[in-house]
Amino acid sequence: MTILIIEDEEATARKLQRLLVDIAPSTQIVGMTVSVEESVEWLRVNPQPELIFMDIELADGQSFEIFNQVTVKSPVIFTTAYDEFAIKAFKVNSIDYLLKPLKEDELRQALRKLQGLKQVLTQGAAGAEPGIGGLEESLTNLLQHIQTASFSNSLPPAPSPLPIAPFKDRFLIKQGQRLFSVSVDEIAYFFTRNKMSFIKTRSNHEWLLDYTLDELAQLLDPGRFFRLNRQVIVELRAVDKVHLYFNGKLKLTLQPAFEVEVVVSREKAGDLKRWLGE
Repeated sequence: MTILIIEDEEATARKLQRLLVDIAPSTQIVGMTVSVEESVEWLRVNPQPELIFMDIELADGQSFEIFNQVTVKSPVIFTTAYDEFAIKAFKVNSIDYLLKPLKEDELRQALRKLQGLKQVLTQGAAGAEPGIGGLEESLTNLLQHIQTASFSNSLPPAPSPLPIAPFKDRFLIKQGQRLFSVSVDEIAYFFTRNKMSFIKTRSNHEWLLDYTLDELAQLLDPGRFFRLNRQVIVELRAVDKVHLYFNGKLKLTLQPAFEVEVVVSREKAGDLKRWLGE
């Protein structure tokens, strides 16, 4: 199977490539792109792959913009740290929607789903009369297969009333030969710089952390922490001011101050307002 990977986080792209090789050794990665612009150009000049793995939040915008600029005929498996885009994903070519960090069993299930859909469509077309009727029967079989066999697995799992495991309440920090822990009560926000993750404490100290923001989003209490964008996960008390910004976005002032402007996308603005108590 030929696969295009659209992912701007290098570590995630490498992990996905490694998992695909382990699960399906015959897989051929024919391209890896990191932005909307680069992906559109790749799809314009190369044959359509048999499958695309597509992150949603890219450096230059959301990957849904790709579908507005070029015809995408390939089935797509979306990979993202956010669950709020699931419905929008299934309005395009999506056959599955995997939340980061990627898990091998979920990836296997998504690939099995793709093979099952191919078989249903192929069998329907082979056993039906040619023409419109044959196409209708193939599509009917495909829809029945999606609805009864796999559609429930396509959406992110519903949240449990109680967490399976307690949220993380402290992080181990290594500084030279010294190890010490930082309580989440001391943390103002987590952020990335040069593809590395850091803790910013309420007392304005910075500590390097051996987690990605995608992993942290799964470990932290969502009542206390909110992922503002690809760079920052903030603790509630660190939000100093919220300003209306253009195109429905929000701009935040954090305390301690963050090194660059903190902007929340229009898509996440509503969730942020609800998190803040709207």
